[in-house]
Amino acid sequence: MQAIKFFKPLAALALCTLALSASGPSLAQEASLKIDDPWVRATVPSQHATGVFMRLTSATPARLVAVESKAAKHAEVHEMAMQDNVMKMRQVSGIDLPAGQAVELKPGGYHIMLLDLPGQIKEGDHVALTLVVEDDKHQQRRVPVDAVARPLGAAATGHGAGGHGAAPAK
Repeated sequence: MQAIKFFKPLAALALCTLALSASGPSLAQEASLKIDDPWVRATVPSQHATGVFMRLTSATPARLVAVESKAAKHAEVHEMAMQDNVMKMRQVSGIDLPAGQAVELKPGGYHIMLLDLPGQIKEGDHVALTLVVEDDKHQQRRVPVDAVARPLGAAATGHGAGGHGAAPAK
């Protein structure tokens, strides 16, 4: 009888360990991309598009290749850049995430656009996004992000405000 009492907790511990090890690789993949300060710019009632910003640091070479969100009909990776002395915004196929280097998605640079919004995004709202990140072997993974809406006039804050480490798009 004593042996049964001893083995039940051991069996439960073994099952928990097995469950954690089965989910281990996906947890490790999630941890390989650090996401700091994700936020979305709030909108006015009739506005149909807005930007999403954050700082991404990948532990290994990677590339942000797409974004998904139920908050808008379309979510795209964009870049603001000077062209013929005019600031222009364009969709890009992706943003390189060099290993260990922070890449800023910020107003006036690389960012995510949410297009064809079904309604207003108000200050304090939470917007769920999924980043599609591709590694150097072209394996894609999806990384969930919760971006909180800041006021219309908000700018980047904290470490990201200086625009360090933006990688060129390819």
